[in-house]
Amino acid sequence: MKSSIAEFILTTGLIAGAMMAVAPAAAQKFPPKLIRVIVPTTPGGAVDAFGRGIGHRLEQALGTTAVVENRAGGNGAIGATFVAKAAPDGSTLLVIFASHVVNPLFTKNLSYEPISDFTPIVHIGNIPLILVTHPSIPVTSLKSLIALAKSKPGMLTFASGGVGSGGHLSGELLKYMTKIDIVHIAYKGNAVALTDVLGGHVSMMFDTITTGLPHVRQGKLRLLAVTSAERAPQAPDTQTMIEAGLAGYETDAWYALLGPVQMPRDIVERLNSELNKAFNDQSFRANFVAQGVRFVGGSPEQLDAHMRSESKRWADVIAASGMKPE
Repeated sequence: MKSSIAEFILTTGLIAGAMMAVAPAAAQKFPPKLIRVIVPTTPGGAVDAFGRGIGHRLEQALGTTAVVENRAGGNGAIGATFVAKAAPDGSTLLVIFASHVVNPLFTKNLSYEPISDFTPIVHIGNIPLILVTHPSIPVTSLKSLIALAKSKPGMLTFASGGVGSGGHLSGELLKYMTKIDIVHIAYKGNAVALTDVLGGHVSMMFDTITTGLPHVRQGKLRLLAVTSAERAPQAPDTQTMIEAGLAGYETDAWYALLGPVQMPRDIVERLNSELNKAFNDQSFRANFVAQGVRFVGGSPEQLDAHMRSESKRWADVIAASGMKPE
């Protein structure tokens, strides 16, 4: 009899152990001991700053450890591919920028779909772009720039930090709406692009207000307009593109937080709630707002709608431009 009882205990113990071993990741306790915030760019810059700020905030709010991992390359695709394959348990998160939803328009055979293969968590915020020219270009307004471009097709060039970047898309939208012929020159990063505009090798660019405005104040660049719907507090006397005469023109560099597809709703809601609190916390906001960030926040559903809207919008612009995926 004793032998039978011992065998029963051993057998049931083995079964229970096996059941625990195959428990789904989503059923594990949240928060996990370690959260990885994947930044799909090199260190430095807005995406990296958001990743580190969010990681620090989650450590404080959730009592866990958060580490930032920079997985740069492919205009964000390398980092996105990593997160798309991660367990949907809240332990792996992805900071994205606007290029995330347009990558399929420029790159063939991506291993993921930018919307359906991820779980939207929260729209972090936007940074206005500014249209700047080298002082040697004989224009002082958006209107005179458009007139010059129309009088000399193909003469003016615009730089960007890469194909599909915010600066590139903003230039394509300008071409699309005004029917002007300006030539895109793509660089491997915004800093290199800005250097060539400062040197007069490229006519102009759409740069973030954070990096471009200091050069405007030093007289090294000429500021024509802000791309956001409203004027930027950092340059209150500068017209928006709409005010400058281009009705309907609006672009921003925008950023958001995603997770792998099929994240449990309770985990998404917890992360969304904590980060919305952060975006309204003056101690968290201070440094970011000083750099031109406009926090958005909101629900996962609002972020999903924004991503879908941006994908459709830029698909139409790129189709009209005649560009093809590489």
